[in-house]
Amino acid sequence: MSKSRKPQRRTSRSKSAPAAAEPSRRDVMKLLRNGVIGAAVVGGGGYVALGSFRAYAAEHDLSRLGQGKPAIVQVHDPQCPTCTALQKQTRKALKQFGECDLVYLIADINTPEGQAFAVRHGVGNVTLLLFDGGGGLQQTVQGLQSRDQLLPIFQRHQTAHAVTSG
Repeated sequence: MSKSRKPQRRTSRSKSAPAAAEPSRRDVMKLLRNGVIGAAVVGGGGYVALGSFRAYAAEHDLSRLGQGKPAIVQVHDPQCPTCTALQKQTRKALKQFGECDLVYLIADINTPEGQAFAVRHGVGNVTLLLFDGGGGLQQTVQGLQSRDQLLPIFQRHQTAHAVTSG
């Protein structure tokens, strides 16, 4: 006896249920492009952060004092609004000079090095100390000063150093 078998019916997928398709070349290229853009943004942000950290570290490196260039050291408390205002005015005044003309350093009194520096020179925060290229203290400027007040002080300091070193 032979049984007749019914042929199995193949069911086709309905149009409402999409098939899991392989990603197209275009999809892969979009994904790759977005990944490269994302990596560039993250890398660029890291580069900027690294540059900012290096600038911060260089400004706080008091060992740079007395290495041949005149320096301005701000005795600074980052939580003091007057100190922050003096820092802004100092930076505005220093924009008139080349990067190699004057060294700007920060002695943060919240660090052991900055505190020791302030004690050694007998000053508190909101103070600028102007040093010659050999590290000799030339002038002390205390209190909040405007950019216009600081500019001639820095110019005289730079000129005095150019005369003594040249």
